[in-house]
Amino acid sequence: MNRVRLEVGKAVVGQDGVVTGLLIALLGRGHVLLEGVPGVAKTLIVRAFSRALGLDTKRIQFTPDLMPGDVSGSLVYDARTGEFEFREGPVFTHIVLADEINRTPPKTQSALLEAMEERQVSTDGVSRALPDPFLVAATQNPVEHEGTYTLPEAQLDRFLLKLIVDLPQRDAEVAVLRRHADGFSPRDLAAAGLAPVVTIDEIHAAQRAAAAVRVDDDVLGYVVDLAQATRHSPSVQLGASPRATTALLAAAKVWAWLGGYPAITPDHVQTMLVPTWRHRIRLRPDAALEGVSVDSVLASVVRQTRVPV
Repeated sequence: MNRVRLEVGKAVVGQDGVVTGLLIALLGRGHVLLEGVPGVAKTLIVRAFSRALGLDTKRIQFTPDLMPGDVSGSLVYDARTGEFEFREGPVFTHIVLADEINRTPPKTQSALLEAMEERQVSTDGVSRALPDPFLVAATQNPVEHEGTYTLPEAQLDRFLLKLIVDLPQRDAEVAVLRRHADGFSPRDLAAAGLAPVVTIDEIHAAQRAAAAVRVDDDVLGYVVDLAQATRHSPSVQLGASPRATTALLAAAKVWAWLGGYPAITPDHVQTMLVPTWRHRIRLRPDAALEGVSVDSVLASVVRQTRVPV
């Protein structure tokens, strides 16, 4: 899978961690929420990632007037046959780029819930399976920006990872400008030389191999201890749930497999803890007012929780 990261690097500079996170989510059969200010290449990362995998992708631009049927599809009356037929929405693809997902009201945001969790769409009593593999890569602007809606907690919990797309370092930004000065166009990835480097069969095989990574009982206990520590933290109103522990386990398995390990270790758990849990923890209002961040709380939990030998 290193081929995928190298291929994406032909179009994206300085975001290796984000690309790796997308790969972990795909192999862990999860979804990714990308947060960052406008203009840091969130959309380009997903498009380049899709092209390197050779997977079909569709983009949904979320706006305040977007309706649920615009996402999942709807029944359309066919005057020729006198019957209603289902017209698939853009969610019927391998990778859905949900652009600026928090600029649409919760009713439309929740249209993705069934697709993300059940990998199907139900309309008029009929369930229609989505393609496999299936990944929702949603981008959002920071929630304090004007014109944004906070995602429902139930939907946030369906994202395996929340990744922060930061502004690039100086050298990386200079490299970005050099590519544009040399004629690079983010709208024409084929001209940049991007091409599929894996097949769907290889993706499925990697998913099975990652799921088969061994987990010892002491590591399972460590994951539970970390979750309980978040629930008892004085700064936390809502700690990690059992679903959060299973998500962390899945992410740690993929991270271990990517590193060539036959079993996950506490190091793998610690590495994946923040991106897997940062969107699942709710701080107490007084802690948030004092400037406490979820990431800092999770870092403290890791320091204070006993690591199995």
